[in-house]
Amino acid sequence: MIREVLCVAAIVYQTNKRTGITYAYESKSHWDKQKQQSRATRKCLGKVDTATGQIIATRKQKSKKQLPNTAEAIKPGPAAITATARYFYGATYLFHKIGEQLGITSDLKQCFPNTYKQIQSIAYYLILEDSNPLSRFPKWSELHKHPYGQDIPSQRSSEIFAAITEESREQFFRLQGKRRIEKEYWAYDTTSISSYSNCLKQVKFGVNKDHDPLPQINLALLFGEESNLPFYYRKLPGNIPDVKTVKNLLADMDFFDYKKIKLVMDRGFYSEDNINALYQSHLKFLMATKLSLKYVKTELEKVRSDMRTWTHYSQKYDLYAQSSSISWNYTQERPYKGDQITSERRMYLHLYFNSEKATEDERRQNILLISLQEELESGKRSAEHEKLYTKYFDVQTTPVRGCKVIARQEAIDETKKNYGYFALISNDIKDPIEALEIYRNKDLVEKAFGNLKERLNLRRTLVSSDLGLDGKLFVEFIALIYLSYIKKKMQDGDLFKKYTLQSLLDEFDVIEYFEQKGCDGRWGEMTNRQSRLYLDLGVTPPSLH
Repeated sequence: MIREVLCVAAIVYQTNKRTGITYAYESKSHWDKQKQQSRATRKCLGKVDTATGQIIATRKQKSKKQLPNTAEAIKPGPAAITATARYFYGATYLFHKIGEQLGITSDLKQCFPNTYKQIQSIAYYLILEDSNPLSRFPKWSELHKHPYGQDIPSQRSSEIFAAITEESREQFFRLQGKRRIEKEYWAYDTTSISSYSNCLKQVKFGVNKDHDPLPQINLALLFGEESNLPFYYRKLPGNIPDVKTVKNLLADMDFFDYKKIKLVMDRGFYSEDNINALYQSHLKFLMATKLSLKYVKTELEKVRSDMRTWTHYSQKYDLYAQSSSISWNYTQERPYKGDQITSERRMYLHLYFNSEKATEDERRQNILLISLQEELESGKRSAEHEKLYTKYFDVQTTPVRGCKVIARQEAIDETKKNYGYFALISNDIKDPIEALEIYRNKDLVEKAFGNLKERLNLRRTLVSSDLGLDGKLFVEFIALIYLSYIKKKMQDGDLFKKYTLQSLLDEFDVIEYFEQKGCDGRWGEMTNRQSRLYLDLGVTPPSLH
């Protein structure tokens, strides 16, 4: 990094290769009796002006005569003001108050007594500095008042991530879960996060939900539908399908001692084993399911003729809805007794028809059929489409006419019968519209995944160790709790008509705070609009303290 270029008498000149700046040092030689060799000590005099060759002192040097003696330095009376600092504090003050309300600060302090302030400061940075890497934290830290109050270099943040243990994370999940509303439904879903790293054990090729051609890890998230707050997540190998995650989720819920659990999930989690496991755990659930299932097809045929009538029409959602009570054939294996329990359990099947969805289903199916026919006629068949070729087309090949593709109209018409229909099942909710409302709220998990990937810069992992990844995911999760609370308050207060999330945070982030040694801190000017926004977000403005 540094090379010696010239030595004149007792002054040594060295040039920093990275910056190109040459520094001058005073070198003094002396004899080291212990090591029996000549040694030298150096003192930096300053940097060298390239134009004049003069040495410019980099800092003021005080002679011993200028330093006050101890008796003169310590004087009785009030401390003199010797330092003044000015920070942006409006936005981080908002986070501070949210952390107090939701118990985030107290729970983090209990679980991470030595690093909870650093964890919060990094979370604040991730929210305010949209998509910026952690390498820019030092600059942000200089300008903002935050819990830790000091710089966190990149190396130090990596150490903080690696020190976040599984035991401490689980303790935090347990504490936060007990603060949530027990009666609300908990939306459960997974997403994929791509990675360039070959060092992470759980990075595997799988079904990438962002269609990113990279290996990935999967992230499962549990979200309260009424509170709109996340309180649990789990990292999964990238090649694990959704349907295989439910039993481990139930085991975790039991481990955390969560009571009165109600889960809402999409049809990717549907399987007979999962439904039986939910019944066995005595959990309430709402889940989307496929129309191709035998019991769904049977019930749909029963109501198809009279379902699309005014009696079953919902003006609010512009669709038709009808429900029926059915029996689920419950089975439970008992390995310890070597037998199987079978019984019938009550279940509600909710069926819906939406004309807009019907139009979209037909358009999507036509695009698929065109693609399949072109592949068959060109001879460029796709292995993953073989079942679809057989289902929708007959292929005839003759020496004269070559390949002729004929559509199987009966199969196409059979598929067309179900355009616009969809189904939900539940062991708890009888009313189809109530079930639909709860299920549609599940999209808040998708929005949360969007916040993680876009707002919090987690579309791709940027760490090279499993410990670092685990820790960073946890800090991102903490940031997501704050972000979700703010978005919920913005929706409740109808603030999205006037603000985006970024513009609202910008309103707070310009509010200053002044500190002087020996004096109480003082807030800068604040507008009435800023004070009202604090109140809209459920926080007392600092001017009213």
